[in-house]
Amino acid sequence: MIFKASYLKLNKEGRLRDIAENLYNIYESCVLCPRKCRVNRNKGEKGVCRAGASVKISSVHPHFGEEKPLVGRNGSGTIFLTNCNLLCVYCQNWDISHIGEGKEISDEDLAYEMIRLQKLNCHNINFVSPTHYLPNIVRALIYAIELGLTIPLVYNTGGYERVEIIKMIEGIFDIYLPDFKYWEGRMSSLYSCGAEDYPERAKKAIKEMHRQVGVLKLDERHIAQRGLMIRHLVLPNDLAGTKEFVEFVFDELDPGTYVNIMSQYHPSYKANSFPELSRKPTTSEYTKAILAARDHGLFNLD
Repeated sequence: MIFKASYLKLNKEGRLRDIAENLYNIYESCVLCPRKCRVNRNKGEKGVCRAGASVKISSVHPHFGEEKPLVGRNGSGTIFLTNCNLLCVYCQNWDISHIGEGKEISDEDLAYEMIRLQKLNCHNINFVSPTHYLPNIVRALIYAIELGLTIPLVYNTGGYERVEIIKMIEGIFDIYLPDFKYWEGRMSSLYSCGAEDYPERAKKAIKEMHRQVGVLKLDERHIAQRGLMIRHLVLPNDLAGTKEFVEFVFDELDPGTYVNIMSQYHPSYKANSFPELSRKPTTSEYTKAILAARDHGLFNLD
């Protein structure tokens, strides 16, 4: 069966322009994420993420450090967007997310970057931290379709999402790649700039993502075409709540959900200010996390 990106149908029906317009209207009183800062980004006002109304990018290139189903042979066409709505104290890309290093480009130029990645034979367009730039992304997508874009879009997010916004963009992204960072709100409040509601927001958003795209589907080359992929970073001292997270996936999503339980945490940025975050997870801690996932019936683990 030949894959067709879902956004092509939305565009053909004329609904993509309506979504773009509705999203751009939100910039007048921004509530794109759960922070609901209600700043007028069109007038240069800045909320927690510090993003303006023009999309700002750090880098654009084929990326080979993502999950295997995204990378394949030719790489994931990754667009690293600056700023972030979580601002984690241990962020390894703090210069991009906290400081906002990068350059502003027009929505039309963002479309050209998408086409350039497709011409490099990337398997997908992977937007990293897209939440606060959704209006720009959707408008750029319209231009990119006119230029011949056909490959899947990846929504690569920290997981701090409003389910209402995820519902609004149904049919645009064929692949959702959220993090699930914490099970307890006191952890997200402490380590992610007061986002105490992160666990509940992430659970609701991920359930909606699953409803939209289902479990991961691969083509004959084992390349991701559509579906949900979840990342869970193992933190030292079980600060992420892995056992509860895998129970949630089994009970409320599907045991076949693609889950990447990641071991690469190391203290970055301001992590050393928190003694409990000031070391890497031990081999025992990571092994315990993997065994918890397997013991709870998850079988599509990376």
